[in-house]
Amino acid sequence: MKIGRIERRTLLAGGGALMASGLIGTVPARAQALAPTETMRGGANNYRPGAPVVERIGGGGFTMTGTVRRAGDGAPLAGQRIQIWAHTTEGHERDAASHGATLTDENGVFTMDMPQIVPAFGQAHGHLAYDSPDFQTVFLRPLMDSPDQTRLEAHFVLQPV
Repeated sequence: MKIGRIERRTLLAGGGALMASGLIGTVPARAQALAPTETMRGGANNYRPGAPVVERIGGGGFTMTGTVRRAGDGAPLAGQRIQIWAHTTEGHERDAASHGATLTDENGVFTMDMPQIVPAFGQAHGHLAYDSPDFQTVFLRPLMDSPDQTRLEAHFVLQPV
């Protein structure tokens, strides 16, 4: 019996037939777990534990929004407290009046109306914190693409304690 060189089209045809038969190439579908959000460097700067839940910070005009979900299954988390603070047209991020907290709705969404964020140390950015005993604390410091933006989003995926 003579064994010759296998041509490319023969190899492709044979491999395609095996895949079509289901003998190779099938991998069962698996849900991938949603990883928790890691705390960002500089996120905790000027944090004030227990900042009050408020309807808005200052006069408003800028929207901070985002979502809060549980690590693993990604389920939205309702009633979670998110603290927000920033350097704005009305005050510095150190000022108590520049801090406030809001709660997530039934879909895990939060929204806070606040004054326009302005650059501090050359960067326009906000600060957000999740700080409840049910999940690990997370501090975020998202940067704005431009100081002219009037909206900034931040998303939390929380790991139970």
